[in-house]
Amino acid sequence: MASIVERPKKNGETTFQVKWRLGGGNGPVQTERFADPESAETFKQLVNLHKQQWPPGWVRGEGFVEEAEVPNDAPLLDYANRYVDRLTGIDDRTREDYRREIRLHFTLIHHTQASGTTVPASIANITSDDVADWVRAEETGEPAPDGAKGKWLRPPADPKSIRNRHGLLFCVMQAAVDSKHQQLRTDNPCKGSRLPRVDDHVEEEMCFLERDEYARVAAEIRDPAARLLADWLVGTGMRWGEASAVQVRDCNLTAPRPYVDVHRAWKKAKAGSDASFFLGPPKTKKARRRIFLTPDQAAVVREQVTGMPPEAFVFRAAQGGAWRHSNFYHRKWQPAVAAAVAKGLPKRPRIHDLRHTHVAWLINGRIPLPAIQLRLGHESIQTTVDRYGHLVDDLADDVLAAVEAAMAPVVAPAQRLALVPQVS
Repeated sequence: MASIVERPKKNGETTFQVKWRLGGGNGPVQTERFADPESAETFKQLVNLHKQQWPPGWVRGEGFVEEAEVPNDAPLLDYANRYVDRLTGIDDRTREDYRREIRLHFTLIHHTQASGTTVPASIANITSDDVADWVRAEETGEPAPDGAKGKWLRPPADPKSIRNRHGLLFCVMQAAVDSKHQQLRTDNPCKGSRLPRVDDHVEEEMCFLERDEYARVAAEIRDPAARLLADWLVGTGMRWGEASAVQVRDCNLTAPRPYVDVHRAWKKAKAGSDASFFLGPPKTKKARRRIFLTPDQAAVVREQVTGMPPEAFVFRAAQGGAWRHSNFYHRKWQPAVAAAVAKGLPKRPRIHDLRHTHVAWLINGRIPLPAIQLRLGHESIQTTVDRYGHLVDDLADDVLAAVEAAMAPVVAPAQRLALVPQVS
């Protein structure tokens, strides 16, 4: 319980100090001074009334202080949705994904006032501390109220998802800073946020197959058409949505070096659409790229495109149409992996791990990362380095040999010793 302590001053005056432990029990000691006992008594009762917490709206040394209202301020969710609605250059599915992130995760953001009172978040009142609290809430999740182990009302988010959501919030807040018509903010509270590291997470998620390990999985794919597509994925490093969207018109098999151009990829359609997927542009600008083929790959493509119209898909399912990821995964890939695991395969790769495996094979073949970036269609070399840079450690001997060759003296060591004057 809070108490009042009289504090005499040298000039003969007396102040009245209210003391209590924050939250009661062994919490940290809190104090507030008053010039008269009546004010101290009133404040003490407020502290006790609020269970040993600072009274809502009270600022130490100042009293009850309300935060200044910002003209044109808006609830965070409203402003964020308007921001997403104004975005250009994105498809409907991406816009819908952003709205879902706002609906499910931005609702966890609240503003904590100086008094400790929590109020709804608005575009103007969010602070860096509020952002930090939100990131922490995403990291820890919310356990089920019954305390059952492994059960969650909201499970902890993985580091990559937290970074993506924080990136969206950063853009929303920066739009408020940059607004020329509404002076909502002067700073972006997301700048300088400490976010969870993703390097360990990415390494755990990626699965790299040795050549014989891939062969063991491929041997279990009984459908020849499915096997062709799996070989293509691991042999080109293309994303699933790109490889399954390659059409006859994208192939040039008469060039000195046969190639396939990546012009399109499958996209998820907006909820409620007649179709689940549609053909759209690749993931990024640099994902539009040219992939040169080995003679064996060119022979496979030539067999697949012969007699087919320009819009026909190179890799086709049983009915002649494009492969669907769910169909390939559940009916072809997953059974093959399960059979290989049952026979001793120590890994359980996903379809996307064929892309990671392709990179590992290139790095093992001493292909430099910038060339790999172009082949994969990464927008930035930093993406390539972050995901696959650790594999370059296998080239340590080559690096040392190159350094040794570059630093070698013009005169060989034996000749250099012969030039040193001998002391008799």
